[in-house]
Amino acid sequence: MDWKSVNFDWNRARAFLVTAEEGSLSAAARALGMAQPTLGRQVAALEQELGVALFERVGRGLTLTPSGLELMDHVRAMGEAAARMSLSASGKAQAIEGTVSISASEVDAAFRLPPILRKLRHTAPGIDIEIVATNAESDLRRREADIAIRNYRPTQPNLVARKIRDLEGRIYATPGYLDSIGNPETPEGFSDAEFIGFNRSGEFIAAMARFGLTLTRRNFPIVSESHLVQWSQVRQGLGIGIMAADIGDAERDVVQVLPELAPVDVPVWLVAHREVHTSRRVRLVFDLMAEELARVYRAPRELNDNANR
Repeated sequence: MDWKSVNFDWNRARAFLVTAEEGSLSAAARALGMAQPTLGRQVAALEQELGVALFERVGRGLTLTPSGLELMDHVRAMGEAAARMSLSASGKAQAIEGTVSISASEVDAAFRLPPILRKLRHTAPGIDIEIVATNAESDLRRREADIAIRNYRPTQPNLVARKIRDLEGRIYATPGYLDSIGNPETPEGFSDAEFIGFNRSGEFIAAMARFGLTLTRRNFPIVSESHLVQWSQVRQGLGIGIMAADIGDAERDVVQVLPELAPVDVPVWLVAHREVHTSRRVRLVFDLMAEELARVYRAPRELNDNANR
């Protein structure tokens, strides 16, 4: 190793790492048990040593600059290595402990993750889990989560992704609601039906057109950004909505609408920061989730076929 090329103070690198993770100098100083001015001088000295600006101030907090974001991967690896060294010296190297955050949609968080988390708690009780239940995309590069379930393949080079499977999306309603509109048997018969969706945009209407349904804004008297809210309204007979088949087919209060139509296929990817290669706890959670999601995401008919074999 060319030690002459290491031209910065490692303690300053730690100050940078903790400040980035905590989001402010005051929080980082508390985490390290040191004075805020001292910590600020260490970060400023590191910026001077490297010749780059690492942070920019946003309100009362700090956010990473592009240069700081790029350096975080390397400094985080240093932090992980230092932690492993400390654990090894204290005889705790084999313990898998710490926190792992998982970003998932509301539906995944409410319906699919609980049995997986139960198994994870049994397998690795030292790991604490934070669930970020959101239909928006969590930025793994900025450490908004360690692992995410997504419906598209990520393109960022510093992310690790594994495809789980394609998920079937179908449309559902209560038998009572279908009775109220005359139980139509063709897509054309739903031209005046009421649907519940995320919004009234052309994009969502186009998605419903994949089922052969020709809809307009007037077909959506109720909209909500929450898929759980939508599903609750469908179950209570307020209209027609879309849901993954593994969840919709298991719900006794609803039935598939036009089940002979081909479903909408939605890809499911499990994504993590490349830290998954160096963090044992993140790797354990990632691998267990990949295995369990492949089972959980199977459509009900697949489960029934396997049970009858």
